[in-house]
Amino acid sequence: MDLATVIGLLLGVGLVGASVSESLSSFIDYPSMMIVIGGGCSATMMSMPLGRFLNSPKAILKSVFTGKDSTAGLIKDMVRYGEIARRDGILALEGVMEEIEDPFLGRGIQLAVDGNDPDDIAETLGQEINSLSDRHGKGKAVLELLGKYAPAFGMIGTLIGLILMLANLDDPSQIAPNMAVALLTTLYGAMLANMFAGPLADKLTVTSEAEVQRMAIVMEGVIAIQSGDNPKVVEQKLELFLPPGQRTKDE
Repeated sequence: MDLATVIGLLLGVGLVGASVSESLSSFIDYPSMMIVIGGGCSATMMSMPLGRFLNSPKAILKSVFTGKDSTAGLIKDMVRYGEIARRDGILALEGVMEEIEDPFLGRGIQLAVDGNDPDDIAETLGQEINSLSDRHGKGKAVLELLGKYAPAFGMIGTLIGLILMLANLDDPSQIAPNMAVALLTTLYGAMLANMFAGPLADKLTVTSEAEVQRMAIVMEGVIAIQSGDNPKVVEQKLELFLPPGQRTKDE
């Protein structure tokens, strides 16, 4: 789980809640919530095929439930696999398959063990990388559309509240509830867009880039191993993905 996403969301909601805690009940209006959340989701659903909308939560959860970045550890593993292949032959990598938890890494090693040439490996793994980027892009699009439509439905709710208020000026008891709908829908729309949809869309971009980089490291490492490169050369190639300060110093 990505703590930055969870902490940021809880902190944002907590600070807003604390600022209105003395009159919290005044900021809760269920019709306003229905207009903003229901309207925003319905407009987003209309903007794309139903299947893509229903599958989007899987991609969106990537922004929250993401593994710890272990690029340096992955490179060490790839170098170790290169040493095994260099010393005992490429078929010896079958012995490490059970310890590999990453399906993409396991698929890459299996392609090398099966004797596929580097071009075929690059094409197969490259297609999977493109597929992952496409799925994440679709999930981000859902969040961006929700962030786009939620404030608009907030304004629609504001207009509804103002119309109801003006239509009942002769009844003072109706002015306050209708004004609440008018103002709170704008507030809910802004909060949904700027505290949820927008930040999660941006986080999904960052998460996707990190995962694509990890998969690119795997692909380059497997190709280098299959090509029979020296483990030191494999390490030097893969460390190009790391910032200069994290790379191994040459002795």
